[in-house]
Amino acid sequence: MIPKLHYITQGDSPKQHLDNIQQACTFGAELVQLRLKNVDEATVFNTAEKAREITSGFQTRLIINDHYKIAKAVQAEGVHLGKKDACPSEAKKHLHSWQLIGGTANSIQDCNELIEKKVDYIGLGPFRFTYTKQNLSPFLGLQKYASILKELKTAVPIIAIGGITIQDVPELIETGVYGIAASGTITNDFNTINRFHNILQTAATQEQVWKPNKNA
Repeated sequence: MIPKLHYITQGDSPKQHLDNIQQACTFGAELVQLRLKNVDEATVFNTAEKAREITSGFQTRLIINDHYKIAKAVQAEGVHLGKKDACPSEAKKHLHSWQLIGGTANSIQDCNELIEKKVDYIGLGPFRFTYTKQNLSPFLGLQKYASILKELKTAVPIIAIGGITIQDVPELIETGVYGIAASGTITNDFNTINRFHNILQTAATQEQVWKPNKNA
């Protein structure tokens, strides 16, 4: 099963990203997404290699944002592809069958397209405004999450993302989302990882059984 909590890295430099990954793993993160923007590919690769060393020591899953070839090269658990990144179907041709592919969505149409391309999970958002991402898509809010999840009726895990705080989690889980992705809230206080875990475990009334789609 894919973890219900995803930590998306922040930092003003690759070193800060790595320091935050170390902290997140130390405080119990089960999945970390390395999200480096506005740096060259060589820097992403070098940072991903070091991130893999850290997460391996904690048995934490590592997801690389955008760069599926780097994800394969460093033996990360997978890649997350934004709406303007590579097509999941193309990435799947290059990755190992055990590597995950996640995709970003902002609407029911986005979700259906990603499901057709057989992604392993969907990051649906943003929930509200966040400073961690530029050129944000329209905010969804609780009602939009609920309506999208009701119409989708999919077994693909839907991960809510975008400015989410601890206080938001119970109501978000009630909309039907599988889990939560957080960045700023966790980076500001890594102790919140355990609190997120506790709330996600108690708020979820039914576990979604998940297996990677290896036959696609």
